[in-house]
Amino acid sequence: MSMATKEILRQVVINQKNELNFQKETVRRELLDKILDFFDDERIIILTGVRRCGKSTLLKQIMQNKSEWCYINFEDERLLDFRAKEFETLNEVLIESYGPSRIYFFDEIQNVEKFETFVRRLQDEGKKIVITGSNASLLSKEFGTRLTGRYKVFEVYPFSFNEFLSFKKITFKKDDFYISENKIKMQKLFEEYLVSGGFPDYLKNQDDDYLRTVYENILYKDIIVRYSIKKEKVLKELVNILATNATCKFTYNSLKKTLGLGNAITVKEYISYLGNSYLFFEVLKFSHSLRQQLSSPRKIYLVDQAFNKICGLTFTPNKGRNLENAIFNELKRDNNDIYYYSNKNECDFLVKTGNRITNAIQVCFVLDEDNREREINGLLDAMDTLKLKEGIILTFEQTEEIEMGNKKIMILPAYRWILRRKG
Repeated sequence: MSMATKEILRQVVINQKNELNFQKETVRRELLDKILDFFDDERIIILTGVRRCGKSTLLKQIMQNKSEWCYINFEDERLLDFRAKEFETLNEVLIESYGPSRIYFFDEIQNVEKFETFVRRLQDEGKKIVITGSNASLLSKEFGTRLTGRYKVFEVYPFSFNEFLSFKKITFKKDDFYISENKIKMQKLFEEYLVSGGFPDYLKNQDDDYLRTVYENILYKDIIVRYSIKKEKVLKELVNILATNATCKFTYNSLKKTLGLGNAITVKEYISYLGNSYLFFEVLKFSHSLRQQLSSPRKIYLVDQAFNKICGLTFTPNKGRNLENAIFNELKRDNNDIYYYSNKNECDFLVKTGNRITNAIQVCFVLDEDNREREINGLLDAMDTLKLKEGIILTFEQTEEIEMGNKKIMILPAYRWILRRKG
């Protein structure tokens, strides 16, 4: 940027200010209250999550609850050459346009190198700062050292099933579980959610091309460009394999062979980039030995089941896997550490709260003669090992309670478990 810097900044800030439309009808995000509760703390608030999952809308929801703020979105192409040394000028422009502000909202600030110096200075002046970014490397080492202990991260995900229902303008009451037609309506909606996922704009337009664009932006802007990746074809192949095998086990070595690579390090790096951009999540096997945990196969999950439509190699959505993936995301939303259990038998999820495992959850679309024993034994095995009295099997629509000695297994429809957790 040149002499005209201030003029350009003034244009951008004013345009963006005029374009800030606060639509009354957006879905109130579940995370909003948690963030607002945190506002009196002086730490920087960071909202991070996959592209297009609704971070900017969430920012606007915060703005509507606050006063004396200013805002700028760095995704604007006019700001491509913006440098950290121009922050002072930007600050002047923001004050001219918004008046003196207590709160600074910076959308996608990760695009500016060394932004943390400026952010820290504002913080030292007693300002409240809220930042969004679609890459976990926003919390890179540099950010970490400059701002250690000075920030709080909130991870934003696509809509939960609850938010999906409010998007559909459906209010849910406790008794609905027991009224047949309401129950059937809920199941239909949940079935739809398992296929279309929770990206807000995708739910509005149901356009697969939109989904493909989001996916390509993640791949190109957040990964290929950011990490200067030369082996584009390998990366894309890897994504297809991972998406096709979502909820399944894999090892870096087996992927290395499939992709015909010389070593597994590339695979490991690429998967960490995919994790940084929130496209995929790895789940480790539970073990008391860290070494064993790291050397065991991992399981992979997609941030949103809708991506199955465009980036896997299978074109028929697998209901069981979509269900398991949705449950994973539901657990992830609460910031839990999640593991899978594998010994003589297997159990899908172990949830760690604090420093102990508090829940064992098995996911199975339909429990029938063929899998009943296997699913129950996997859960019991995990419950025995971790000394848990209760376990859960989540299904699409079955309900049952099993008592075995001093252990209890609840079999529940997944949508009911999800709604009950929030109600």
